[in-house]
Amino acid sequence: MSTFQAALSNSLFQTLIPVTILAGLTAGIAHQTGFFTAPPPGAALFEPQTVTIPPRTFSYRADGEFIRGTYATDAPMQTVTETRPLTIMKHQVSLAEYGACVSDGACKAPEAVSYSLGDVPVTGVNYEDAQAYAKWLSERTGESWTLPTDQQLAFAAGTGFPDDAFGLEDDGSNPAIRWLADYRREAAERSKRDPVPRVLGSYGENEYGLSDFGGNVWEWTNTCHRRVQLDKDGSVVRSEDICGVYVTVGNHRAPMTSFIRDPKSGGCAVGTPPDNLGFRLVKSTEWYAPLLKALHDRGIQL
Repeated sequence: MSTFQAALSNSLFQTLIPVTILAGLTAGIAHQTGFFTAPPPGAALFEPQTVTIPPRTFSYRADGEFIRGTYATDAPMQTVTETRPLTIMKHQVSLAEYGACVSDGACKAPEAVSYSLGDVPVTGVNYEDAQAYAKWLSERTGESWTLPTDQQLAFAAGTGFPDDAFGLEDDGSNPAIRWLADYRREAAERSKRDPVPRVLGSYGENEYGLSDFGGNVWEWTNTCHRRVQLDKDGSVVRSEDICGVYVTVGNHRAPMTSFIRDPKSGGCAVGTPPDNLGFRLVKSTEWYAPLLKALHDRGIQL
């Protein structure tokens, strides 16, 4: 064996040892956490209908309050390239689906909702309620379900995602123009108010098959509201996440305090409050999702 061949063999040996050890450790963790366990009994009964959003490049307006100097200004447009598909519930979580979680004692009953409404989205639920349902559904199906981020909803909503621009033609420093822009936008938002939940499918589907987005049920996200300070050139000086207030999205964005179930009672951090609060979930489809779920269930965060 030549010196080169010996060196190559030694290098491969040194590389394979840690890889083999890592594979063994991963298999051991997977076994201990139940990665290889079968789905829970009856899992298919709780499996919601989903749609898959194909990868693409898209643009949407950033979330948050943007301040330039001392004046509010439009958030910038941002372009995102998603390289992986997204699996998301076709419909918002229904009242009947949520009721199963309530019956199991894993979710709190929604606020001021009649169970005689029929096949409608669940409303009167807050951020914690949505998180509790996601945990319950994950346990029932053996899968990993979570609230979407604002960006994921923008990805799934496509052309139906709202643009929160004020539409100011100047830098926002003229208070009269700013007031008029605020008035026009809020008047347009209030004119769309429609507080009675409608049967699932009433608002149709978007180009990806997502149903009812932008109707009269705003959807909770995992995205914290934020305030962003810009300098005169538009560069970010400071960005402050305000967790405890989360972005909800309907026909406009509405940052809501996490414990609010009825938006008409208050809790909207900025702008016109939603008509109703509900949610839909995304499903992790990566091969390692069951392992992450098992670790998460045991309080191990990666």
